[in-house]
Amino acid sequence: MFKRRTPRSYFQVVTDFVYPRGGWTRAARYVGHRLHRLPDPAYKISRGIACGVFVCFTPFFGLHFLMSAALAWLIRGNVVAALLATFFGNPLTFPFIAGISVELGQFMLGYDEPLPLPRIFGAFSNASVEMWQNVHAIFTPEPTHWERLGDFVVQVLLPYTVGGLIPGLIAAGISYAASRPLIGAYQKARIHRMKKNFAKRRVKADAALKAD
Repeated sequence: MFKRRTPRSYFQVVTDFVYPRGGWTRAARYVGHRLHRLPDPAYKISRGIACGVFVCFTPFFGLHFLMSAALAWLIRGNVVAALLATFFGNPLTFPFIAGISVELGQFMLGYDEPLPLPRIFGAFSNASVEMWQNVHAIFTPEPTHWERLGDFVVQVLLPYTVGGLIPGLIAAGISYAASRPLIGAYQKARIHRMKKNFAKRRVKADAALKAD
């Protein structure tokens, strides 16, 4: 019942991820609208937002939804808000997130030479290809190779994981501090509007009863 009449192709899915229909501004407004209308108290929604933003600073792409939902559940935040907040990690912000996290992680781990940003994305690509080839090799006579995957873990995955903790916590704290008062004010204003509309309808109903 809730499925599309015409399913999207894989190309459309990828295209919408890179550049949503209507642009990123419209997508951001949509996410903000959904966050404002969530039924939980402001502090729970803000906890969920913080979880979603924090997870975006981890290199475990494809697991951000699950990680943000689990983290929000653990700290009693709003899970839907956490899922929506993973929108913070998108093709426009990931280059900055990856660059900062990996460079900081390499510094914290004492690496001599920082890895340039193009090589970081190249390492992700090479590791994905090698992983797929090794999975394919399980069912074929072809040998498995783990050299590129091992280099990826040492040079990218480990420093990305370590280095993403500090900026991730900072971004999560800022998002919590900024979103809680805004959502609280929106919820109070919405409740006030609902009460006002209810009072108007009550006056009209009473007037109609008196007229009868």
